[in-house]
Amino acid sequence: QVQLVESGGGLVQAGGSRRLSCAASGGTFSGGAMGWFRQAPGKEREFVASIREGAESAFYAGSLKGRVIISRDNAKNTVYLQMFSLRPEDTAVYYCAVYRGLGSLGSLGSYDYWGQGTQVTVSS
Repeated sequence: QVQLVESGGGLVQAGGSRRLSCAASGGTFSGGAMGWFRQAPGKEREFVASIREGAESAFYAGSLKGRVIISRDNAKNTVYLQMFSLRPEDTAVYYCAVYRGLGSLGSLGSYDYWGQGTQVTVSS
């Protein structure tokens, strides 16, 4: 069983930055593509960013492009999400997930292991 543990969430002022981490371990985790999603209160979970195994390709949601950077350290089995110029509407629980190898990298259904999430709250 693959385990994902997110960290780095917290309270941040609008305009600030935050870096989230996601550490993967166990099971059959082979360091494949991974993604970040977020879910705001009362809204559906949505795609934020994804990154290929070799970090040669990264994909971003249009609404966040330019304000987030996804990266990874394969030696540590850790994926990061650096967020800039945060806005109150970025308040959400942020989740990382492992891509199962099929389907769109931007689709929730393409991921089969999820972490518990880390709360990011942006104050105005």
